[in-house]
Amino acid sequence: MLRKRVVTVLTFNDGVLFRSKLFTPDYRYTANFVDAWSIDEIVLLDISRPERRNPDLFFGVVKDFSRKCFVPLCVGGGVRKLEDFKLYLDLGADKIAINTAAIEDASLITRAATRFGSQCVVVSIDARKESDAYRVYKNCGREATEWQPEDLASRAEELGAGEILLTSIERDGSLEGYDNALNRRVADNVTIPVIVCGGAGKWQDFVDGFRVGGADAVGTTNIYHFTETSIRSAKQYLLKHEINVRA
Repeated sequence: MLRKRVVTVLTFNDGVLFRSKLFTPDYRYTANFVDAWSIDEIVLLDISRPERRNPDLFFGVVKDFSRKCFVPLCVGGGVRKLEDFKLYLDLGADKIAINTAAIEDASLITRAATRFGSQCVVVSIDARKESDAYRVYKNCGREATEWQPEDLASRAEELGAGEILLTSIERDGSLEGYDNALNRRVADNVTIPVIVCGGAGKWQDFVDGFRVGGADAVGTTNIYHFTETSIRSAKQYLLKHEINVRA
């Protein structure tokens, strides 16, 4: 049985680490809080608004993290073409997350998987609940699409994606727990791993993300989960509840 993963998701606005709430930068932190040893994987996302994004600022973040990070590193934000994949991989990333581009140029998924391998391609899906269904949003969660998340995830897998990063927009920064109805819809519709994100506020939320949401990995953007002590506590809690994680 594959081990479940605990993933730190870090969001950067203009090169500065921020906690986000409802997809808006909410509180500034220093990256020195992050323990890059105990966590299973780190995701770095550039959430700077496209109209004012300065790529060089985020390039510096990725380069710095890759030097200090000894776990898999996934990078996303503003990735629109194969050259962006190569740039971040050359800077030290192991995986690349694409969001808007996966919707607007779906062939990029296949082209990237063919060139760099499916394990390198992560399709990031941001979803919001609408009535009894869910709708995918693009462009930093600001623009609605016609996609339902489970359908987009299935399509991404068909095109060669190796993983899905699924985020509930409403739960982002809420600390009220994952939207496991959303998570289960997607997890049950694909065979590739699904990282769930948005809402974790206590260790039981991780357990529920795995058991109720069907996740392969749970992500958290709450800075209080990033220290070595808290990560160890989280894993001890998961092991106590018979979730197969790396101690």
